[in-house]
Amino acid sequence: MAKVEIDVRGQTCPVPLVECRKALRKASPGDEVVIIGTHPASKKEIPMACEAMGLEVVDIEDKDNEWKIKIKR
Repeated sequence: MAKVEIDVRGQTCPVPLVECRKALRKASPGDEVVIIGTHPASKKEIPMACEAMGLEVVDIEDKDNEWKIKIKR
């Protein structure tokens, strides 16, 4: 199992979601993809997109205007 971290702090839609999808396409089953960002709308859109793709959102952390979403491929 690999862990991939994508940093999209300071980026606005649609960049965080596009980068998340790219990382998920490259990831192998069982891998964990972690997205770190600051755009509030992306914090809602990324988990919705993952659920639509049938992927598990493991955790969402929110701290000091920054969020981290952990997704299991």
